[in-house]
Amino acid sequence: DRGDVVVRAKTALELQCPGVVSCADVLALATRELLIMLGGPFYHVRLGRKDALNSTAASVEGQLPGPNMTVDQLISLFARKGFTAQELVALSGAHTVGFSHCDHYDGRNRNAYDPAMNPQFAQALQKACANYTTDPTIAAFNDVMTPGKFDNLYYQNLLRGLGLLASDQALVAHPRTKPFVELYAANQTAFFRDFAHAMEKVSVLGVKTGRKGEVRRRCDAFNTLST
Repeated sequence: DRGDVVVRAKTALELQCPGVVSCADVLALATRELLIMLGGPFYHVRLGRKDALNSTAASVEGQLPGPNMTVDQLISLFARKGFTAQELVALSGAHTVGFSHCDHYDGRNRNAYDPAMNPQFAQALQKACANYTTDPTIAAFNDVMTPGKFDNLYYQNLLRGLGLLASDQALVAHPRTKPFVELYAANQTAFFRDFAHAMEKVSVLGVKTGRKGEVRRRCDAFNTLST
């Protein structure tokens, strides 16, 4: 369980050096180490970020890419954060691992298959998600070929119509993103290089320092009720 790993890491740190390492730093480092364990590239993580003094679901709205966004919407969203279309494609490669629940992609093949999808893949997803309305835990791997390995198969899958999310598959059809999908599908070294660089940028995006945040004693609670 991801939360349990963070709790155990934070507890160990608090016992050794209380009030020094934030939960945000723990998460940033845990992400990097997990990617390396799965075969992904090393990238530098700058430390010293603080944890937020507030946390609301409403503040997330419009800040993260959605599974049904158009490529133009994704490019605009990433541009507002200082990322290029190429960095959007490189970061999307994180979908070479992990899974998504059926409600994120069922609309692509509920009535008629999305023509961008491989027909056999669409049929298999439709069958797998048949009961997801009564069992919302049903999910599929984002990369159906090597779901537990960080590699460039995600991009090769897109070229074969095997992209799970509509927003992933659309990257192949858009003139500003297609060349990078093709580049990374053919060259894993280029993908790893550009992904690592983009992740270094992500790791310092909107970080809180000084009095703008705190080092939480527990990751699931603020240090004081007043915050």
